[in-house]
Amino acid sequence: MAHYKIDLAFAPWTMHEFFAGSGLVAYSLMGMFRPIWANDISDKKTAVYQSNFQAKHFILGDIKNIRGSSLPFAHLSWASFPCQDLSLAGSLGGIDAARSGLVWEWLRILREMPEQPAVLLIENVAGLLSTNKGKNYTKLHHALLELGYKSGVVLIDAVHFVPQSRPRVFVIAVRDDIDIPQELQDIGPNWLHNKAAADLGKVLPQWIWWRADKPPRRQIRLTDIIDFTMPYDKDDVLRLLSPRHKEKLDVMENAIATGYRRTRRGKQCLELRFDGVAGCLRTPDGGSSKQFLIVKQNGTAHVRLISPREAARLMGVPDSFVLPGAYNDGYKAMGDAVAMPVAAFVGQAFLTKLAEAAYGKQGNIRTIESVQRRA
Repeated sequence: MAHYKIDLAFAPWTMHEFFAGSGLVAYSLMGMFRPIWANDISDKKTAVYQSNFQAKHFILGDIKNIRGSSLPFAHLSWASFPCQDLSLAGSLGGIDAARSGLVWEWLRILREMPEQPAVLLIENVAGLLSTNKGKNYTKLHHALLELGYKSGVVLIDAVHFVPQSRPRVFVIAVRDDIDIPQELQDIGPNWLHNKAAADLGKVLPQWIWWRADKPPRRQIRLTDIIDFTMPYDKDDVLRLLSPRHKEKLDVMENAIATGYRRTRRGKQCLELRFDGVAGCLRTPDGGSSKQFLIVKQNGTAHVRLISPREAARLMGVPDSFVLPGAYNDGYKAMGDAVAMPVAAFVGQAFLTKLAEAAYGKQGNIRTIESVQRRA
């Protein structure tokens, strides 16, 4: 039986999707924004995108070869540019380094467009705000101002929606001639701003204190995403437990925990969390980047890696989504993506309202839930 590919075309607004990866942003915004052009350099991520979506709009290739003059007009440009040089788990090379510095290519493309989108969205790790004492973000903020956009950031942790701790920064920028609805603006920091964001907002010009209602309490639990029928084949890593975590696990008759291998004082150890939340998914570039699941029942503990399907569930991705067959490829497709419920929240709370403010109403906007049910 042929797999049905999801049609993303049913939406009133259009978008460019830079650094598109596996397509979770486009999936999240389905019914709100339809991608009319998307790009990524990874052939493996492209294969995931093309396996799941009708993707004639997808261009595989280096962003350095893209010219803004060749792109179709869109209402929104979304850019989840590489985070490696800004992440605490990465090289911290900064926003001008080889990988994270690709954001400047995106800005170049915007400058080359005959008509720029009214709304921009930049997504990255929390380190975008805090690394180099805030200078990385400050440079980006001023570059947006020079391009004609006023902006501010929100920091949203996926834990509000799924049992995964995954804080991410979303820079929301609007062309400076557009009146922003008052409902979207605050007079100072709120739940969407961490200390780094609050400090930047107090000193940067034309900063927007974005506001939105906090989502309702999360219902899905870690136990809801686990496949308890899978075999356990990593029990040997229990010998790496830190003394404090071993003591905590030993006194429990039954427990579910997640953990990563880390190096402390030159020695490798396994550190667990017992709060019913998975740690932030990563790309599987090394052994320490793979997350373990520890299940203890009737006094006996067993360990295995979190599966790619479980990783997808932690990202809010439905089980109908096609994942690569190889473990590393499937895990990378999820660990290097944007959590779907978070992207959907940003779309509903901010992006659709800003598009309407900029362009006027363009038909009925279906909710993402109704469109996903149809798919």
